[in-house]
Amino acid sequence: MERYFLAAMQGIAGLGSIGIRRLLEYFDTAERLWHCPAEQVRKSGILSAKVLDKFLQYRQNFEIQSLQDCCEKKNISIITIFDNEYPKLLKNIYNPPNVLFCRGDLKKLAKPLAMVGARRFTPYGKNVALTLAQELAQNGYTIVSGAAYGIDSFAHAGALRSGSTVAVLGCGVDIAYPRENERLLEKIAQNGAIISEYLPGTRPCASFFPARNRIISGMSYGTIVVEAAKRSGSLITAEYALNEGRDVFAVPGSIYAPGSAGCNYLIQQGAKLVTATEDILCEYGAKPAFCPAATKKLLTAEEKKIYDILSYEQGTSTDKLIYKLRVDISHISFILLQMKLKGIIEQTPQGTYVLSAKE
Repeated sequence: MERYFLAAMQGIAGLGSIGIRRLLEYFDTAERLWHCPAEQVRKSGILSAKVLDKFLQYRQNFEIQSLQDCCEKKNISIITIFDNEYPKLLKNIYNPPNVLFCRGDLKKLAKPLAMVGARRFTPYGKNVALTLAQELAQNGYTIVSGAAYGIDSFAHAGALRSGSTVAVLGCGVDIAYPRENERLLEKIAQNGAIISEYLPGTRPCASFFPARNRIISGMSYGTIVVEAAKRSGSLITAEYALNEGRDVFAVPGSIYAPGSAGCNYLIQQGAKLVTATEDILCEYGAKPAFCPAATKKLLTAEEKKIYDILSYEQGTSTDKLIYKLRVDISHISFILLQMKLKGIIEQTPQGTYVLSAKE
């Protein structure tokens, strides 16, 4: 039961991981602390009067048995900082969480690399994230990200094509946030792990996400920033990585694109510029192993002509395709539909077409 008492303490506002560890040094176990008379806790002198009052009120209202029942019902495991399963790299950061709640299997974690980026993504950023994550996973790396809408989600999706991934949440592991990622999170739980330092049932809160970012970078050898504005959570993650002496990689973007300003800034500051997966693998002395692309073998002669016109980053309109290929609208619409069904292209919200890394 010790792990449940330790996990319960992590829900006390203002106590923090360092405060918990100081209490454990004094009282030996979380269970003993939990049942210790209020006066004895006060005499330890570890907690301020304000935090002490919060602690005493919290433990009076909290039911340990309910936490245990919830974890067993929802298949949530509790991993403490004293367990072998706890990510080794994460133990070495300044303020590691004492407890991680987990859905899935952290034992699948191998050669972890973080990948983060903007929620407001472009087709370029999406395709880069999908491709890098897939190829890194194919080479035995576990992709760690925050399961946010945008680049994070594509990093997870790309990794799941050829390997495993870990999602670090800013809420309870039983909460699907954002809601549209519910199916993605289920896949992650089956082929990797979903972790959080927050108790099950904890709703997302803006203040939780910067704290979550220290876990993303802290459990990883390096952090890859795919697309990020000058002020973004992704740069916070990169800063955590730098402070802990971890590697930082950045994918360059257009100097005119606000969504690439953060990445370009990181490169100016010395981050490793990434133009291909090999740039990352070479940093770790790895020899790339990729499955050969077979995209063009799947295409008809007409589809190949469209494929050669389209790009991964800039959308092309149907009118422009008609002008370049000299075909009628009904004919090209049919070809585009077939290519979409094959997953080779996709339509942007603006109605234009780009190549897709789904291939």
